[in-house]
Amino acid sequence: MLRRLIAYPTVSRDSNLELIHYVRDYLKELGAAIRLTYDDERRKANLFATLGPAGAPGIVLSGHTDVVPVEGQDWDTDPFQLVEKDGRLYGRGSCDMKGFIAVALALAPEFARRGLTTPLHFAFSYDEEVGCIGVGRLIADLAHAHIKPLACIVGEPTLMRPVIAHKGKQGFRCTVRGLAAHSAYAPLGVNAVEAAAEAIAFLGNLARRHRDQGPYDRSFDIAHSTVHTGVIRGGAALNIVPHECVFDFEFRCLPGDDPAALLAEFRQYIATKIEPEMRAVHPAAGFTIEPLSEIPPLDTGTETEVVALAQEFSGSAEFGKISFGTEGSQFQRAGIPTVICGPGSIEQAHKPNEYVAIDQLLKCEQFMRRLADRVCDRR
Repeated sequence: MLRRLIAYPTVSRDSNLELIHYVRDYLKELGAAIRLTYDDERRKANLFATLGPAGAPGIVLSGHTDVVPVEGQDWDTDPFQLVEKDGRLYGRGSCDMKGFIAVALALAPEFARRGLTTPLHFAFSYDEEVGCIGVGRLIADLAHAHIKPLACIVGEPTLMRPVIAHKGKQGFRCTVRGLAAHSAYAPLGVNAVEAAAEAIAFLGNLARRHRDQGPYDRSFDIAHSTVHTGVIRGGAALNIVPHECVFDFEFRCLPGDDPAALLAEFRQYIATKIEPEMRAVHPAAGFTIEPLSEIPPLDTGTETEVVALAQEFSGSAEFGKISFGTEGSQFQRAGIPTVICGPGSIEQAHKPNEYVAIDQLLKCEQFMRRLADRVCDRR
């Protein structure tokens, strides 16, 4: 199953319909009820499939079908052909997160054969890697259809350890408008690149402040909120004062830390320390900040039933907290108690030669079989 899923090159920029249609047909043969929701261009789709009794609240197994690009990465093998070597399975998405989807689908016939007394839902989404975009439409469709699951398990790679919390993420694009001029007469222009650099330096200081002063939650792998600038574009030639510069930045905040306060502080610095000097030369110069994406934080209480279930199925009394975002917070925000637990390590995700260890898939298989013991009436 994983070999088949890896062979679908579902990079976020491309369609995932071939994979979704395969999964739809596969689960239909098992008697699943299928719901599809599409993006505006109908090039991508979410799948929500239900095995078991209709109308009863069930347990969601959730995963995203899209993967990150491979361009510019030095792979030793074809990233879209599964390769087994030294107890590992290599391929784009093997860890993040087609390994979990493959285990869930491979065991679906066993769930159906054993007779489900509680419904099992398969929720597979598009465009998670570019901001958890697709799952919003899936969840909205569930609300429209009055489908309210009992709980959700998101199979992001956690080494099969239940995770009860993750940071929220807010991404932004900042456009700086300057005034072009010959570089020999630079004071007559407004240098958008230099203004952007000053703003980015302020974001760097925000990052260092959180690193050095907190607030902290030592349960997280990165114990503080983070600030990061990831993309910058500006300028045309060295002898031209650049009239525009664009950069993308993000906040990843601990649950309870307020990203709106960080953004307000950033805006205040720009308005009082950078823009007055720019506008003294050119009144139309300045900054525009627009949102790119938002992933809410996840914070599931330790006494929640879904956490107890994940501990039971994983065989682990431990639980953790992670810095990367998932679709789990959107399920939780919709009133569906959610936990994160899946095979593989996030340290392998997005890298060349991405892999999942076979023993992790075996642990995930054990997890699914314990789940079957709970929701099925036959051995």
